[in-house]
Amino acid sequence: MSTHPTPPSDLLASDRALLERTIQISEESRQAGNHPFGALLATAEGKILLEFGNSASTERGTGHAELNVARKASELFTPEFLSSCTLVTSVEPCCMCAGGIYWSGIGRVVYGMTEKRLATLTGDNPENLTMNMPCTQVFDAGQRKVAVVGPVEDMEARIAHVHKGFW
Repeated sequence: MSTHPTPPSDLLASDRALLERTIQISEESRQAGNHPFGALLATAEGKILLEFGNSASTERGTGHAELNVARKASELFTPEFLSSCTLVTSVEPCCMCAGGIYWSGIGRVVYGMTEKRLATLTGDNPENLTMNMPCTQVFDAGQRKVAVVGPVEDMEARIAHVHKGFW
């Protein structure tokens, strides 16, 4: 089963607004002493159901915003419902988070900046040893389709700015 990113030109107006919110969440996460990442879960209509920043200060390497969303979504909602939902995140989900998204049943992902671009910002920082594995590679290995929209290149500078001076 092939899962490939949808061109950002296919972004819905609600996707762009939700992506803006994840940038705010990533700023709040940084201000709280965590890594600057934000993610949320929204219905097909764009209603926000859950929001999480990174929680590295307490959960270290597994406290990623996307995994926090996927974990809580799995507690609260059925996979059938989640298949119609979108996880929106400031930065492309890493392979760990993509696995969590897949196993939770979330059907769609929108992200702003690629993991590869993130690696240019974090370098070899031991708190974020970014892997060179697109989320689509993880999703392609599964039996269930996860639609992916991203990167959103015209928002990349704003997302990168939140990381400036952090790593």
